[in-house]
Amino acid sequence: MDMILENLSSYFEILSLRSLNIRWQDIVEVIIISFLLYQIMAWIKHTKVWLLMKGIIIIIAFILLALIFKMHTIIWIVEHVLGLAVTAVIVILQPELRRALEELGRKSFVTGLITFEKPSDERFSDKTVNDLVKASFEMGKVKTGALMVIEQKVLLTEYERTGIEVDGLISSQLLINIFEHNTPLHDGAVIIRGNRVVSATCYLPLSDNMEISKELGTRHRAGVGISEVTDALTIIVSEETGHVSVTYEGKLYRNLDANELKEKISMIQNKEVEDNKKRRLWKGRAKDER
Repeated sequence: MDMILENLSSYFEILSLRSLNIRWQDIVEVIIISFLLYQIMAWIKHTKVWLLMKGIIIIIAFILLALIFKMHTIIWIVEHVLGLAVTAVIVILQPELRRALEELGRKSFVTGLITFEKPSDERFSDKTVNDLVKASFEMGKVKTGALMVIEQKVLLTEYERTGIEVDGLISSQLLINIFEHNTPLHDGAVIIRGNRVVSATCYLPLSDNMEISKELGTRHRAGVGISEVTDALTIIVSEETGHVSVTYEGKLYRNLDANELKEKISMIQNKEVEDNKKRRLWKGRAKDER
């Protein structure tokens, strides 16, 4: 019993702050590392890296199970493939890492550390939804092809830079004019962030999915492609048929009507409830309300 008490007392002595001998430099170091890790995670959340991280987490969990249950063959494979896997991840993420370093170089040291965070989580309004639906079907009537990409959490800066900056408030007239035949901006995709068209004539990655119908052209394949690598929702107006389609999470929804399109767009709107409406839940009717 005395031996157990002696061991416990020595254990608590090791855990005491005196034995740890914490310096102020150690505290500053922990704060700096925590801040950097937070900024890295914030950057990852708004890039394609986040999509890859989910797969990596599943693989890590599988490896841990193999270690727990002593699956020697799997462990041997992991030991010999791990070095190649790290190199492959670096190669895959090379464009994202390069852009992160470029952004850091453009800013001062202090502001560069916080550029990975998305500037604002702006949600588009009901007017934007209605203008998108109206423009889509107005263009569909005259068979004007269109490709409109609505950004969500994953930033589309990589594709935005391939086009021409517009930075205009969304309206049905603006979208129709952009995609009008024989105009400088009609070819390619427009990227929508919040309530604004930020760029036009943008190039998108084409999908390699062999299940896409052969009757569909490059516009539909590009819409599916961008939905496979980001969380964006894309509206496609066919130049051949005038039909309106949507791509989201790698899936293609064809020949939608106005209500179905509005429902798809509203699904990612994340509409906030106004504060005054929340208050009325218990205050009752407003004074000027009849």
